[in-house]
Amino acid sequence: MAVKIGRNDPCWCGSGKKYKKCHEAFDDKIAYYRGQGHIVPDRSLIKTPAQIEKIKQSCAVNIAVLDAVAAQIHAGMTTQEIDDIVAAKTAEMGAIPAPLHYEGYPKSVCTSINEVVCHGIPSDKVVLKDGDIINVDVSTILDSYFSDSSRMFCIGEVSPEKKKLVDVVKECVYLGLEQVKPWGFLGDMGQAINDHATANGYEVVREIGGHGVGLAFHEDPWVSYVSKAGEEMLLVPGMIFTIEPMINMGSHKVTVDKEDNWTVTTVDKKPSAQWEIMVLVTETGHEVLCY
Repeated sequence: MAVKIGRNDPCWCGSGKKYKKCHEAFDDKIAYYRGQGHIVPDRSLIKTPAQIEKIKQSCAVNIAVLDAVAAQIHAGMTTQEIDDIVAAKTAEMGAIPAPLHYEGYPKSVCTSINEVVCHGIPSDKVVLKDGDIINVDVSTILDSYFSDSSRMFCIGEVSPEKKKLVDVVKECVYLGLEQVKPWGFLGDMGQAINDHATANGYEVVREIGGHGVGLAFHEDPWVSYVSKAGEEMLLVPGMIFTIEPMINMGSHKVTVDKEDNWTVTTVDKKPSAQWEIMVLVTETGHEVLCY
């Protein structure tokens, strides 16, 4: 529970202003929504301007790393070569790959091909082929601040069915983004994403979602993409989280590899696709920090 602050005390956000001139009205508004029975963020989820600036610097590295992958990815390369690009570019920019050794994960990036939904582990035995679709998920630590985003890549001549899946997933992300605004709800975004996916005949993965990020790799809130408008956590300025729906061409059902305990695949082996961006809720709407 947040410590009670006097109106003339310094504000909890570190601005140096008196509480009554800074976040008192903001906190009162959150308290109103809490009283209406809504899920609301605590102060630990609301980033200060100084923290946001440092997180943006981490995001700049993350974007540069994905750009480096985009410039070099091609049929015939191994997913280990992608990992090598990520590791080298991240180190060159003075940062650390967040996935490396995270809960035992052995590589610097996740490379998820075709029916692999997420957490595909790079390997020198996995070679990209013409017609593959792949998600490259990059996460970065710079000066103890975290960033996270992923992109889909179509390798060579991809079937119209796979190309449509990749395109629709990106459309879902940006339709969801349109719903990110202060004093709305995470469910507004989740419903927009789910509605567009299902209208195109796809199913959204339920067990795996987005997350808060910035001061840690994974923070609250957990972000669902099968939620309903007006539900889930209240969105307030200063919150940062990922929008990263995983959308399947077939059933939403997934399974985790029993040997590596990381690789998630579709149960029916039909393709899956994902885009991930990192977004800040602002006073007037939102800002995409990482893509």
